[in-house]
Amino acid sequence: MAHVREYTLKALPEPGAGAAPASTRNHTNPGFLFSNGGFSGNMYHDYTDVLVPLFISTHQFRERVSGMKPWWMGKFTPFFRQLTRHDVIDVDNDREVHCFPRIVVGATFHRDMGVDPRRSPGHISVVDLKRALRAAFRLKREAASRGGVPQRRHGARQTAAAHHLPVWLTLVPERAGDGARRGRRRVRGAGGGARPATDMATFVALVNSADSMVGVHGAGLTNMVFLPCGVVLVQVVPFGGLEWLTGVTFKEPASDMEVSYMDYNVRLEESSLVDQYPRGHQVLTDPYAVHRQGWDALKTAYLDKQNIQMDLDRFRATLREAMVRLPSP
Repeated sequence: MAHVREYTLKALPEPGAGAAPASTRNHTNPGFLFSNGGFSGNMYHDYTDVLVPLFISTHQFRERVSGMKPWWMGKFTPFFRQLTRHDVIDVDNDREVHCFPRIVVGATFHRDMGVDPRRSPGHISVVDLKRALRAAFRLKREAASRGGVPQRRHGARQTAAAHHLPVWLTLVPERAGDGARRGRRRVRGAGGGARPATDMATFVALVNSADSMVGVHGAGLTNMVFLPCGVVLVQVVPFGGLEWLTGVTFKEPASDMEVSYMDYNVRLEESSLVDQYPRGHQVLTDPYAVHRQGWDALKTAYLDKQNIQMDLDRFRATLREAMVRLPSP
């Protein structure tokens, strides 16, 4: 909350009791005040903390929205055009005195990456959010199929398919003498998805072209909001008793987004932690004792320091099941 600006509500003085600031801009539409401080900039928190609550709260107005980091707003401008036909006001740098007939302060939160239709105005759902995102970025695919995206030129589909995996999961052959294990490859998670310089529209179009998405638990999996309905999402769950965390963040929201969800749970022998700690260490033998030490201890042990050497035979079976789950053409 240290990065969220606080506002103070003050009643206007009675007539003649003192001058109120003179209005420089009068609006006929309601206003909506929100903050994108806090953890925004991390893609997961962009959606969970800001964009999804903002969609819930403003869908009924489709009017003026205010409060932002300018660079962040530039990234999501197409989406904001779905929420309001007005320009967004940067209240930190705007020097006008705005007068609204009424203003709503703060967005409504239902759950992580989720919308409860029973509590939302107009009974909107996450499906409506995905529809707004498709419209914002002009995404064409609404549903996945085993047939995939029609090929427009030779190699186009193969290039796309080859590109999906490295975005979230990079398979790097082991160097000789580096403790290589037969049938294994080192796996690196790609973090929050696209680099800041990546064109947002181009990147989300690539995601929308996928029929399946595989990724190690992390902010990059938030890109599932751009996936067509029926896509299979495989979340690689690192070792360390993290099923509760991976469940809340991506497993539970997936069904509401009409995405078919699968887990790949990493075993201890697939984790680099086995080489970082002695065999009897608590990090390896009792992850929940580490959890009880608090978030920082959990994050340091299982999220910051862990690399994965996947058993490709196990992983291959997971991918086969993912293919079977895809809708028929």
